[in-house]
Amino acid sequence: MTKLAWDKVGERLYETGVDHGVLYIPNSLGVYNTGFSWNGLTTVTESPSGAEATATYADNIKYLTLVSVEEFGGTVEAYTYPPEFAQCDGTADYEGIGVGQQPRKHFGLCYRTRLGNDLAGTDYGYKLHLVYGALAAPSEKPFASINDTPEAITFSWEFSTTPVEVGTVGGTEFKPTATLVIPSTGVDADALATLEDLLYGTVGTDPSLPLPAAVLGLFTGTIVVATPTSPTFNSTTHVITIPTVTGVIYMINGEVVTGTVTIAVDTVVNAVPAAGYKFPAVTDSDWFFDFV
Repeated sequence: MTKLAWDKVGERLYETGVDHGVLYIPNSLGVYNTGFSWNGLTTVTESPSGAEATATYADNIKYLTLVSVEEFGGTVEAYTYPPEFAQCDGTADYEGIGVGQQPRKHFGLCYRTRLGNDLAGTDYGYKLHLVYGALAAPSEKPFASINDTPEAITFSWEFSTTPVEVGTVGGTEFKPTATLVIPSTGVDADALATLEDLLYGTVGTDPSLPLPAAVLGLFTGTIVVATPTSPTFNSTTHVITIPTVTGVIYMINGEVVTGTVTIAVDTVVNAVPAAGYKFPAVTDSDWFFDFV
Protein backbone atom coordinates (compact mmCIF):
# COMPACT_ATOMS: atom_id res chain seq x y z
CA MET A 1 0.00 0.00 0.00
CA THR A 2 1.13 3.55 -0.69
CA LYS A 3 -0.02 6.82 0.76
CA LEU A 4 -2.17 9.00 -1.46
CA ALA A 5 -0.55 12.08 -2.95
CA TRP A 6 -2.03 14.97 -4.89
CA ASP A 7 -0.80 17.06 -7.84
CA LYS A 8 2.33 15.04 -8.47
CA VAL A 9 4.55 16.11 -11.37
CA GLY A 10 3.14 14.75 -14.64
CA GLU A 11 -0.26 13.98 -13.08
CA ARG A 12 -1.77 17.47 -13.27
CA LEU A 13 -4.07 16.61 -16.12
CA TYR A 14 -6.63 18.69 -17.98
CA GLU A 15 -8.74 18.53 -21.13
CA THR A 16 -9.26 21.33 -23.64
CA GLY A 17 -10.08 22.24 -27.22
CA VAL A 18 -11.97 20.54 -30.02
CA ASP A 19 -10.74 19.74 -33.53
CA HIS A 20 -10.69 17.10 -36.28
CA GLY A 21 -14.47 17.15 -36.66
CA VAL A 22 -15.91 14.65 -39.15
CA LEU A 23 -19.52 14.23 -40.29
CA TYR A 24 -20.69 10.76 -41.34
CA ILE A 25 -23.84 10.02 -43.34
CA PRO A 26 -25.26 6.49 -42.91
CA ASN A 27 -26.61 4.43 -45.77
CA SER A 28 -29.90 2.54 -45.82
CA LEU A 29 -28.38 -0.23 -43.65
CA GLY A 30 -27.17 2.17 -40.96
CA VAL A 31 -23.53 1.85 -42.04
CA TYR A 32 -21.64 5.13 -41.74
CA ASN A 33 -19.65 4.61 -44.91
CA THR A 34 -19.12 8.23 -46.00
CA GLY A 35 -17.24 10.89 -44.05
CA PHE A 36 -16.75 14.63 -44.61
CA SER A 37 -14.40 17.09 -42.89
CA TRP A 38 -16.19 19.56 -40.62
CA ASN A 39 -14.23 22.79 -40.92
CA GLY A 40 -14.80 25.73 -38.59
CA LEU A 41 -15.89 23.58 -35.64
CA THR A 42 -15.72 25.72 -32.49
CA THR A 43 -17.65 23.94 -29.74
CA VAL A 44 -19.25 20.58 -29.01
CA THR A 45 -21.27 20.63 -25.79
CA GLU A 46 -22.22 17.19 -24.50
CA SER A 47 -25.56 17.21 -22.67
CA PRO A 48 -26.51 13.78 -21.32
CA SER A 49 -29.92 13.51 -19.71
CA GLY A 50 -32.06 10.95 -17.93
CA ALA A 51 -30.57 8.54 -15.36
CA GLU A 52 -32.91 10.13 -12.82
CA ALA A 53 -33.48 8.27 -9.60
CA THR A 54 -37.03 7.50 -8.45
CA ALA A 55 -37.42 6.21 -4.91
CA THR A 56 -39.92 3.42 -4.24
CA TYR A 57 -41.24 2.84 -0.71
CA ALA A 58 -42.72 -0.25 0.95
CA ASP A 59 -43.14 -1.44 4.53
CA ASN A 60 -42.57 2.15 5.66
CA ILE A 61 -39.00 2.17 4.35
CA LYS A 62 -37.19 3.11 1.16
CA TYR A 63 -37.55 -0.18 -0.69
CA LEU A 64 -35.46 0.49 -3.81
CA THR A 65 -34.39 3.17 -6.27
CA LEU A 66 -35.28 2.93 -9.96
CA VAL A 67 -33.16 4.81 -12.48
CA SER A 68 -34.56 6.09 -15.77
CA VAL A 69 -32.85 5.46 -19.11
CA GLU A 70 -29.87 7.70 -19.79
CA GLU A 71 -29.85 9.58 -23.09
CA PHE A 72 -27.02 11.36 -24.89
CA GLY A 73 -27.40 14.66 -26.71
CA GLY A 74 -25.55 17.89 -27.20
CA THR A 75 -24.94 21.04 -29.17
CA VAL A 76 -22.57 21.66 -32.09
CA GLU A 77 -21.35 25.17 -32.84
CA ALA A 78 -19.34 26.11 -35.91
CA TYR A 79 -18.58 28.94 -38.32
CA THR A 80 -19.50 26.69 -41.23
CA TYR A 81 -20.57 23.14 -41.97
CA PRO A 82 -20.10 20.52 -44.70
CA PRO A 83 -22.62 20.91 -47.56
CA GLU A 84 -23.65 17.31 -46.87
CA PHE A 85 -24.94 18.39 -43.43
CA ALA A 86 -27.78 20.32 -45.09
CA GLN A 87 -29.82 17.11 -45.42
CA CYS A 88 -29.34 16.57 -41.67
CA ASP A 89 -30.63 20.10 -41.07
CA GLY A 90 -33.85 19.54 -43.02
CA THR A 91 -32.73 20.98 -46.36
CA ALA A 92 -32.99 18.96 -49.58
CA ASP A 93 -30.98 19.84 -52.69
CA TYR A 94 -32.80 20.29 -55.99
CA GLU A 95 -30.70 21.51 -58.92
CA GLY A 96 -28.52 23.47 -56.51
CA ILE A 97 -31.51 24.99 -54.69
CA GLY A 98 -32.01 24.31 -50.99
CA VAL A 99 -35.55 23.21 -50.15
CA GLY A 100 -36.20 23.61 -46.42
CA GLN A 101 -38.50 21.82 -43.97
CA GLN A 102 -37.70 18.40 -45.41
CA PRO A 103 -37.14 15.17 -43.44
CA ARG A 104 -33.99 15.31 -41.33
CA LYS A 105 -31.39 12.60 -41.86
CA HIS A 106 -29.54 10.96 -38.99
CA PHE A 107 -25.79 11.39 -38.88
CA GLY A 108 -22.67 10.29 -37.05
CA LEU A 109 -20.00 12.57 -35.65
CA CYS A 110 -16.37 12.30 -34.65
CA TYR A 111 -14.34 15.00 -32.92
CA ARG A 112 -11.14 15.19 -30.92
CA THR A 113 -10.36 16.93 -27.62
CA ARG A 114 -6.84 17.57 -26.40
CA LEU A 115 -5.36 16.16 -23.18
CA GLY A 116 -2.69 18.12 -21.35
CA ASN A 117 -0.54 17.90 -18.26
CA ASP A 118 1.96 20.07 -16.44
CA LEU A 119 4.95 18.68 -18.39
CA ALA A 120 3.83 18.26 -22.01
CA GLY A 121 1.05 20.83 -22.20
CA THR A 122 -1.61 19.95 -24.76
CA ASP A 123 0.80 17.55 -26.50
CA TYR A 124 0.23 14.97 -23.76
CA GLY A 125 -2.52 13.21 -25.73
CA TYR A 126 -6.10 13.41 -26.96
CA LYS A 127 -9.50 11.75 -26.84
CA LEU A 128 -11.54 10.63 -29.82
CA HIS A 129 -15.29 11.12 -29.34
CA LEU A 130 -17.59 9.05 -31.57
CA VAL A 131 -21.32 9.80 -31.74
CA TYR A 132 -23.93 7.59 -33.42
CA GLY A 133 -27.58 8.02 -34.37
CA ALA A 134 -27.59 11.81 -34.01
CA LEU A 135 -30.56 13.90 -35.16
CA ALA A 136 -30.31 17.70 -35.38
CA ALA A 137 -33.14 19.95 -34.22
CA PRO A 138 -34.18 23.17 -36.01
CA SER A 139 -32.00 26.08 -34.93
CA GLU A 140 -31.77 29.85 -35.24
CA LYS A 141 -29.43 31.47 -37.77
CA PRO A 142 -28.80 35.08 -36.69
CA PHE A 143 -27.93 36.99 -39.87
CA ALA A 144 -27.00 40.61 -39.07
CA SER A 145 -25.91 43.67 -41.03
CA ILE A 146 -22.18 44.19 -41.55
CA ASN A 147 -21.00 47.13 -39.43
CA ASP A 148 -17.81 48.67 -38.02
CA THR A 149 -17.27 45.61 -35.78
CA PRO A 150 -18.13 42.69 -38.09
CA GLU A 151 -18.32 39.18 -36.70
CA ALA A 152 -18.62 35.85 -38.45
CA ILE A 153 -21.93 34.10 -37.86
CA THR A 154 -21.75 31.16 -35.48
CA PHE A 155 -24.17 28.38 -36.38
CA SER A 156 -25.52 26.15 -33.63
CA TRP A 157 -27.47 22.88 -33.66
CA GLU A 158 -28.86 20.89 -30.78
CA PHE A 159 -28.95 17.15 -31.39
CA SER A 160 -30.43 14.08 -29.78
CA THR A 161 -29.34 10.49 -30.36
CA THR A 162 -30.77 7.03 -30.80
CA PRO A 163 -28.40 4.34 -29.42
CA VAL A 164 -27.15 1.64 -31.77
CA GLU A 165 -26.58 -2.01 -30.94
CA VAL A 166 -23.27 -3.12 -29.45
CA GLY A 167 -23.85 -6.73 -28.42
CA THR A 168 -21.19 -8.98 -26.90
CA VAL A 169 -17.54 -8.09 -27.47
CA GLY A 170 -14.69 -10.11 -25.99
CA GLY A 171 -17.09 -11.95 -23.70
CA THR A 172 -18.65 -8.75 -22.32
CA GLU A 173 -22.24 -7.86 -23.16
CA PHE A 174 -23.02 -4.17 -23.67
CA LYS A 175 -26.29 -2.28 -23.88
CA PRO A 176 -26.93 -0.10 -26.96
CA THR A 177 -24.96 3.15 -26.94
CA ALA A 178 -24.74 6.43 -28.84
CA THR A 179 -21.22 7.41 -27.85
CA LEU A 180 -17.69 6.07 -27.44
CA VAL A 181 -14.64 7.88 -26.03
CA ILE A 182 -11.15 6.60 -26.88
CA PRO A 183 -8.20 8.16 -25.02
CA SER A 184 -4.89 8.01 -26.88
CA THR A 185 -3.05 7.61 -23.57
CA GLY A 186 -4.90 4.48 -22.49
CA VAL A 187 -5.23 2.21 -25.53
CA ASP A 188 -3.02 0.20 -27.87
CA ALA A 189 -1.23 2.56 -30.28
CA ASP A 190 -1.46 0.23 -33.29
CA ALA A 191 -5.20 -0.32 -32.80
CA LEU A 192 -5.68 3.44 -32.42
CA ALA A 193 -3.80 4.07 -35.66
CA THR A 194 -6.01 1.53 -37.44
CA LEU A 195 -9.13 3.24 -36.07
CA GLU A 196 -7.93 6.64 -37.25
CA ASP A 197 -7.27 5.23 -40.72
CA LEU A 198 -10.91 4.15 -40.78
CA LEU A 199 -12.24 7.44 -39.38
CA TYR A 200 -10.16 9.77 -41.56
CA GLY A 201 -9.61 7.56 -44.61
CA THR A 202 -6.41 6.59 -46.42
CA VAL A 203 -5.11 6.91 -49.96
CA GLY A 204 -7.21 3.93 -51.06
CA THR A 205 -10.06 3.91 -48.52
CA ASP A 206 -12.88 6.40 -47.94
CA PRO A 207 -13.42 7.65 -44.36
CA SER A 208 -16.07 5.77 -42.40
CA LEU A 209 -17.39 5.49 -38.86
CA PRO A 210 -17.23 1.87 -37.66
CA LEU A 211 -20.08 0.75 -35.45
CA PRO A 212 -19.34 0.36 -31.71
CA ALA A 213 -18.80 -3.40 -31.84
CA ALA A 214 -16.22 -2.98 -34.60
CA VAL A 215 -14.43 -0.22 -32.68
CA LEU A 216 -14.28 -2.28 -29.50
CA GLY A 217 -13.14 -5.28 -31.51
CA LEU A 218 -10.14 -3.31 -32.75
CA PHE A 219 -8.87 -3.07 -29.21
CA THR A 220 -9.60 -6.68 -28.28
CA GLY A 221 -7.99 -8.24 -31.33
CA THR A 222 -11.24 -9.50 -32.87
CA ILE A 223 -11.10 -7.42 -36.07
CA VAL A 224 -10.41 -9.47 -39.20
CA VAL A 225 -8.69 -8.11 -42.30
CA ALA A 226 -10.73 -8.46 -45.50
CA THR A 227 -9.38 -7.51 -48.93
CA PRO A 228 -11.96 -6.40 -51.51
CA THR A 229 -11.63 -7.68 -55.06
CA SER A 230 -12.65 -5.75 -58.13
CA PRO A 231 -16.06 -6.29 -59.73
CA THR A 232 -15.99 -7.30 -63.39
CA PHE A 233 -17.75 -5.52 -66.23
CA ASN A 234 -19.13 -6.71 -69.56
CA SER A 235 -19.04 -3.65 -71.80
CA THR A 236 -21.31 -5.33 -74.37
CA THR A 237 -24.18 -6.17 -72.02
CA HIS A 238 -23.36 -3.35 -69.56
CA VAL A 239 -23.49 -5.82 -66.67
CA ILE A 240 -21.34 -5.46 -63.56
CA THR A 241 -20.73 -8.69 -61.66
CA ILE A 242 -20.25 -8.13 -57.94
CA PRO A 243 -17.87 -10.59 -56.27
CA THR A 244 -18.66 -12.30 -52.98
CA VAL A 245 -15.97 -11.60 -50.40
CA THR A 246 -16.43 -12.29 -46.69
CA GLY A 247 -16.30 -9.05 -44.74
CA VAL A 248 -16.80 -6.80 -47.78
CA ILE A 249 -19.97 -4.88 -48.67
CA TYR A 250 -20.31 -3.49 -52.20
CA MET A 251 -22.42 -0.42 -52.85
CA ILE A 252 -23.65 1.79 -55.71
CA ASN A 253 -24.99 5.25 -54.82
CA GLY A 254 -25.15 4.27 -51.16
CA GLU A 255 -27.21 1.12 -51.78
CA VAL A 256 -25.91 -2.40 -51.19
CA VAL A 257 -25.55 -4.48 -54.36
CA THR A 258 -24.94 -8.19 -54.91
CA GLY A 259 -24.91 -10.54 -57.87
CA THR A 260 -25.17 -8.69 -61.19
CA VAL A 261 -26.15 -5.10 -61.93
CA THR A 262 -27.06 -3.71 -65.35
CA ILE A 263 -26.05 -0.06 -65.71
CA ALA A 264 -27.31 2.69 -68.02
CA VAL A 265 -24.88 5.45 -66.99
CA ASP A 266 -21.29 5.75 -65.81
CA THR A 267 -21.19 3.98 -62.45
CA VAL A 268 -18.91 3.83 -59.41
CA VAL A 269 -18.90 0.76 -57.16
CA ASN A 270 -17.65 1.31 -53.60
CA ALA A 271 -16.57 -1.30 -51.10
CA VAL A 272 -16.86 -0.86 -47.30
CA PRO A 273 -15.83 -3.28 -44.55
CA ALA A 274 -18.59 -5.15 -42.76
CA ALA A 275 -18.82 -4.95 -38.97
CA GLY A 276 -15.86 -6.74 -37.41
CA TYR A 277 -13.66 -6.33 -40.49
CA LYS A 278 -11.16 -3.81 -41.81
CA PHE A 279 -9.36 -3.32 -45.11
CA PRO A 280 -5.57 -3.31 -45.50
CA ALA A 281 -3.99 0.15 -45.16
CA VAL A 282 -3.45 0.45 -48.93
CA THR A 283 -6.17 -1.10 -51.05
CA ASP A 284 -8.58 -0.18 -53.83
CA SER A 285 -12.12 0.27 -52.56
CA ASP A 286 -13.86 1.98 -55.48
CA TRP A 287 -14.06 1.23 -59.18
CA PHE A 288 -15.34 3.33 -62.07
CA PHE A 289 -17.18 1.67 -64.95
CA ASP A 290 -17.68 3.64 -68.16
CA PHE A 291 -21.03 3.22 -69.90
CA VAL A 292 -20.39 3.52 -73.62
